Amino acid sequence: MATDAMPRFPDGFLWGVSTSAHQIEGAADLREPSVWDAFTAEPGRVRDGSTAAVACDHYHRYREDVALLAGLGVDAYRFSVSWPRVNSPGGLDFYDRLVDELCAAGVRPVPTLFHWDLPADLDWLERDTAYRFAEYVSAVARRLGDRVGTWLTLNEPAEHTLLGHALGTHAPGRELLFDALPAAHHQLLAHGLAVRALRAAGAGDIGIANSHGPTWPASDEPADREAAEFYDVLLNRLFADPLLLGRYPDGVGELMPGSAGRIDADLEVISEPLDRYGVNYYAPARVGAPRDTESEWGGVRLPAGLPFSVRAIEDRPLTDFGWPVVPEGLTELLTGFRDRYGDRLPPVVITENGCSYEGLDDQDRIAYLDAHVRALHRAVEAGVDVRGYFVWSLLDNFEWAEGYTRRFGLVHVDFATRTRTPKASYRWYRDLLRAQR
Repeated sequence: MATDAMPRFPDGFLWGVSTSAHQIEGAADLREPSVWDAFTAEPGRVRDGSTAAVACDHYHRYREDVALLAGLGVDAYRFSVSWPRVNSPGGLDFYDRLVDELCAAGVRPVPTLFHWDLPADLDWLERDTAYRFAEYVSAVARRLGDRVGTWLTLNEPAEHTLLGHALGTHAPGRELLFDALPAAHHQLLAHGLAVRALRAAGAGDIGIANSHGPTWPASDEPADREAAEFYDVLLNRLFADPLLLGRYPDGVGELMPGSAGRIDADLEVISEPLDRYGVNYYAPARVGAPRDTESEWGGVRLPAGLPFSVRAIEDRPLTDFGWPVVPEGLTELLTGFRDRYGDRLPPVVITENGCSYEGLDDQDRIAYLDAHVRALHRAVEAGVDVRGYFVWSLLDNFEWAEGYTRRFGLVHVDFATRTRTPKASYRWYRDLLRAQR
């Protein structure tokens, strides 16, 4: 772990932590089912056979968790609002109570309006879901808008499309490969409609949380460079270009069946101006030409026959999830985005950055966060307008298809008793924030 003093960030820089509703709330009996409830009910879908029916029981323990936020000293808390809960009687009452508790503790609430827990009767392959999302967003904004100043529409539509609709390793469990692209388009359309709904409700600080990482060609060979360019389009530009440039990368728009003839009009909605651009960063990808065997992406097996293969990033430490630790990739990503999008790029907030490690004395997590915060500062020094940083995550939680086998929290959760215990990284982050003020 670095021992040098952390350089200071600009005044007003926003420090926070992030969570998501399905991963921590529990109280599944008090909301409508989501696609994740159906997915986890199928044997073999989750590594340890678990579900999020109780998770961290944040629904009942939110006051305890807000006290942990206050003790940490964060400026803001990024949580998500569960669409299935809002659809249930009294569901918005919970978020009323949570937002009131945050405001009383001096912590800014930053809700994400969709973090993968789609109501079970909806489908992102259907265009109408985007309009249903806008209706839901309007209801939430009417209820919470008097106390919420910052909103995020979607979390990681790239992963939700790839893992949930193309590869089938996340809910809703479809294996459509490139036929999953309409799910991407409809999520982006939902984002644009949500921005308009939030503006109509008087919101003035709106963004999205997109996952991004640099794409490194496996070599300088033309086949590897071509494959890396395709991968970069699929995982980065497909979700950034429509938002920031108002167009899809060349060749992508015509791959959206079901939206033919509507793309240009939809892009006007999708590219509604944003006040901030959220980036979730974990690692780069090293990509080469197709191979006749499976490859791996973030612990997920990719089938043979794709127009690229993902290769290991060697000579780097790995997290317990097997993800390479590459902090300089964050600097590269942000300066690259600044160069690509120029004035079209709004102020950036790192809406997620974190790692999975076991143990209460989690020195590896401290080293990871320390290195990434320093890499972020180098991006600031290089002229990127970065306004905030959120650690993933406050609590150990239900890690999707990995169940409870991965621990990303600054706070340990005993999933038998739901007892919270701050880790060494919690104290490190607390001390960092005190030093920044």
